[in-house]
Amino acid sequence: MAEVVIALGSNLNDPYRQLQTAATFLEEISSVRIIKSPIYRSEPVGPSEQDFLNAVAVIQTNDQPEQLFQKLKEQERAQGRPSRYPKWTARTLDLDIIAWDDLVIETDSLIIPHQEYSRRLFVLLPLKDLFPDWKDPVSAQPIDEMIEHAPELDIDQTMLNW
Repeated sequence: MAEVVIALGSNLNDPYRQLQTAATFLEEISSVRIIKSPIYRSEPVGPSEQDFLNAVAVIQTNDQPEQLFQKLKEQERAQGRPSRYPKWTARTLDLDIIAWDDLVIETDSLIIPHQEYSRRLFVLLPLKDLFPDWKDPVSAQPIDEMIEHAPELDIDQTMLNW
């Protein structure tokens, strides 16, 4: 059974509800109860004008990476995200596989660990809440160093509860 870290983000159509719906979906596909970080509000990276809500969840699965990736994309579509979309735009839901145990995977459709996560405070801060001693599986860089070197971003932990 694999431990998989998934980043969640939304800034359209009631983002708080979108994250709650996504968390329910992750509970349904996880072999054990999921672990969820606090919810953060962050400014968008890219052309979107509306702030995002972001969090990180940890699931356990017997799926293969491609199987889980397809399930996540199907859930994004079920929650109103089109299958084709410009990068870094507003969205109802974004579900990204950040890490899969300590595996390093690179295929045409899937890269794990997620190639952008180490530069995204909206992933790093919730990830640190769950794993304060996290180290990148490729570089072995500690999470505190990744946070220190990540581009600045207006981001705050919210008081929203799951």
